[in-house]
Amino acid sequence: MTQDELKRLVAEAALERVSPLLSPGCVIGVGTGSTTNHFIDLLAGVKARIGAAVSSSDASSQRLAGHGIEVIDLNEADAMVAYVDGADEVALDNALIKGGGGAHTREKIVAAAAGHFICIVDQSKLVDTLGAFPLPVEVIAMARSSVARRLRELGGDPRQRPGFTTDNGNDILDVHGLVVDDPATWEALINNIPGVVDNGIFAANRPQTVLVGTASGVTLRE
Repeated sequence: MTQDELKRLVAEAALERVSPLLSPGCVIGVGTGSTTNHFIDLLAGVKARIGAAVSSSDASSQRLAGHGIEVIDLNEADAMVAYVDGADEVALDNALIKGGGGAHTREKIVAAAAGHFICIVDQSKLVDTLGAFPLPVEVIAMARSSVARRLRELGGDPRQRPGFTTDNGNDILDVHGLVVDDPATWEALINNIPGVVDNGIFAANRPQTVLVGTASGVTLRE
């Protein structure tokens, strides 16, 4: 199977898993990225059973709206039955690195507010230790240089993502060369640097369920 076929397969498994939770008027949280796009497209087939969606990015909001699914602000949602999103890396303990699309701050907020966080990935995203994928760090523009200096002191090689601004209006530093062997410690350490909005490590709010698309089918990690 191609990588795109694996993404479609795991998106189908996610829809099957959330389907019993859906009812008219319910709210579902949706993330950002190519695998999540498959899930959004599948949601179109059950939109009569969804009241609205909360999205982590403008791009996903547009895709949902294009399918006729109402998108509401998180502040309008009393509860979400689940949050479904992909990842750039998934470690053995289900800690993640996210933010390849630059939406990790909003993704983390929506994931934390949901009743259940389901991560959907193809098998290429599985790693023993996080860090091969450069760690995205969203920063306030005026603090970009000072944050970069601190990240270099921590052993990283931060590089500004060229020509990119987040939906929040901020910059992204992609940090190369970190070995994220203790995700919770690294997440807190980097977030405590003044000027950092949030980084792409999901350890404090890791998914309760990870669905992995493989050539032999979908595997479950909880």
